[in-house]
Amino acid sequence: MAYHERTKHHYHRFAASLGSMDWATQPNPFRRYDGAPLVRLPLPEEGLGLHYWQLYVTGCARPAPLTIESLSVFFRYALSLTAWKRVQGATWSLRANPSSGNLHPTEGYALLPAMDEIHERPGVYHYAPKEHGLERRAEFVPFVWTALTGVFPEGSFLVGLSTIHWREAWKYGERAFRYCQHDVGHALGTLRFAAAALGWNLYLLEHVGDTALSRMLGLDRDADYTGAEREHPELLAVVTPGASAEPRHLGLPEEAVRDVSAGRWFGKANILSRAHGVEWPVIEEVARATASAGIAVDEDFSGCPSEGGLFESSVRSGSFTAENVILGRRSAVSMDASTAISAATFFRMLGRLVPTGPERQLPWDAIPWRPRIHLGLFVHRVNDLAPGLYVLARDSVKVERLRTVMNPNFLWLRPPSCPPRLPLYLLREGDCRSLAASVSCGQDIAGDGAFSLGMVADYMDSLLAYGASFYRNLFWEAGLVGQVLYLEAEEAGIRSTGIGCYFDDPVHEVFGITSRDWQSFYHFTVGGPVEDTRLTTLPPYAWQP
Repeated sequence: MAYHERTKHHYHRFAASLGSMDWATQPNPFRRYDGAPLVRLPLPEEGLGLHYWQLYVTGCARPAPLTIESLSVFFRYALSLTAWKRVQGATWSLRANPSSGNLHPTEGYALLPAMDEIHERPGVYHYAPKEHGLERRAEFVPFVWTALTGVFPEGSFLVGLSTIHWREAWKYGERAFRYCQHDVGHALGTLRFAAAALGWNLYLLEHVGDTALSRMLGLDRDADYTGAEREHPELLAVVTPGASAEPRHLGLPEEAVRDVSAGRWFGKANILSRAHGVEWPVIEEVARATASAGIAVDEDFSGCPSEGGLFESSVRSGSFTAENVILGRRSAVSMDASTAISAATFFRMLGRLVPTGPERQLPWDAIPWRPRIHLGLFVHRVNDLAPGLYVLARDSVKVERLRTVMNPNFLWLRPPSCPPRLPLYLLREGDCRSLAASVSCGQDIAGDGAFSLGMVADYMDSLLAYGASFYRNLFWEAGLVGQVLYLEAEEAGIRSTGIGCYFDDPVHEVFGITSRDWQSFYHFTVGGPVEDTRLTTLPPYAWQP
């Protein structure tokens, strides 16, 4: 809580940061483990052909067998490079998983069984996005794999995420921990959508604590990080084939975790910056304070609306393939201040953010808690919808609580033609473009889109219920919301972008929130992008046609 207050932006005081770009210490965006064997993943000549809307429908994608080809698609859609950009001699890469400042603090891992084209033994692998390959960090004997994953369906495997805080802190200072957690949420979303494209499920294993995760991924191996930036454990998920039961209550045997850690390890982490300049010790403090002991979350999702109640018309159609949307996703750098969207498109986007019941639509089936992130919306250009302030309660049971903590003079009116079970309410009519930009650190992009929003977290109740580690979970959920908005905007032929710079308490004032029980956790904007014609786009991989 102290960290959150300390890192708030205010109109006359920003959270502590260097305030300029120290290019001499800019971190390498690619982690490699020198000496770890690399298995390159084959790039498919053709995409899967699955339509984007089919990702949301169980059974549309036939479960793929676990092969090197299917793993290639999985990581291609989740964490790979999607393009290189070039201008005036400068070149940089874009990835499937978005990141604040394109700095990419998130690292991906997989624990895989023995596979003919990868390795003769089970192992721990680090995903190398620049090479689109798997670095073998560890190998262990087959009976350890059986013990580790025996409770999961045949053909399952594990994926993990870690964070290198320095990559964000280099630019953003103390507030960087927030952005790192946003990025974990986005990456969790890309992993879930990638799994869906292959007919797989993905479930967050909340009961696996940070200590166990560090041991399995080798993050606790001091000798492997001599002089190099350390990685912090974030999450572990199980990927299962087909329609398998959700493994909420399943854990990993402690002995099997120890056996993985005792396997044969390979590689030393590369050093990302030759010097660090200013350090930000509060980031390590909050990382320790929010370390997870592996307390499982188990909430009841009964009462969630059906698909028919959330959408005014069928959403089982669309012209884009899943690959078009996932690999074509880009972060808009500015909006054109003119593009409007239809009310149907707006409602569809918001409907995708609400879990359905009893089987929650993805990516909400990946996490075991009910929505704790709700949206305060600035609507600018939505046809047949009055401009103004709106609220979307992503869990309808929270409507009354939100009503009591927000401005008592708000209207709380249901918009015309709004789907019956979509918990969307008009709070106040009027032009709020300048207001949206003002509270988003004066960034015009928040007022120039069709709409923008602040994600308001049910903050104190969540921390009291599940402890300090759930602070990270709130950011993950916000990142998941953002990832859905990214893909939905792409499907609608427009663009969106996350906004991490906003004035926290002034946002609360806009919506009349005076209690610190609710906090703003992320901003987003959606609209017609302005393309930078100076940039040249190059394919992500040199061997790709």
